[in-house]
Amino acid sequence: MLLVPILTMFFSVDIHYAMGASIVSVIATSSGAAAAYLKSGLSNVRIGLFLVMATTVGAITGASLAGLVSVRGLEFILACALGHAAITMARQLNVELPGDVPDNRWAKRYSLEGVYYDVPLGRDVRYHATHVGRGFAAMFGAGMLSGLLGIGSGALKVLAMDHFMRLPMKVSTATSNFMIGITAAASAAVYFRHGDIHPILASPVAVGVLIGAHLGTRILSRLRNVTVRRAFLPVLLYLAVSLLFRSLGWKFL
Repeated sequence: MLLVPILTMFFSVDIHYAMGASIVSVIATSSGAAAAYLKSGLSNVRIGLFLVMATTVGAITGASLAGLVSVRGLEFILACALGHAAITMARQLNVELPGDVPDNRWAKRYSLEGVYYDVPLGRDVRYHATHVGRGFAAMFGAGMLSGLLGIGSGALKVLAMDHFMRLPMKVSTATSNFMIGITAAASAAVYFRHGDIHPILASPVAVGVLIGAHLGTRILSRLRNVTVRRAFLPVLLYLAVSLLFRSLGWKFL
């Protein structure tokens, strides 16, 4: 969600090459952080594998359509996605943990539940998913945006799990990280075939993102869910507005 606009706005990289570099770096991010999240218990593999079926199909569909949309059209779509993510996050800005989460028959059937130790709260947090159908549909949309825009769409996956399925924010973040690597791998072959993955650009970007992912996993477990939202919201807002201006041909600082 962040890398494509950063490369295009600040480094003047062609959006198609930026998308190719992003999709490679997403695989590096997921690989670098997955082990740490699994060790801490934050990543729920069962929920991730269930939802990744929708994101993978969506990613392949989106990647196949990527060359049919103009650059400004892609920027506009990404701006709208970022804007929606920011609005949804703002509505839940001060929510530390979900309240009463209603039972869901699909969640019970597939055991979409878990427990992790929350360091700031100093206790175990038990949780289970709800509104599984809505979450599954949102994951298909996130996967399609991932393939279409060459992004991990991790923020959209996080919001789908956080908003629709009512999972704790840190569980949503860690599980999303596990999922985005699989989603990206599904669409990377399509970008490679189109010639949009430039090794000289993708390699250093992937290394930098891998280092950042390693540091991020160590920090996340020590933060409150509210802190994660507050730190990420201004970044989403800035990128959404600036990309919207670019898509309309206007200048933005």
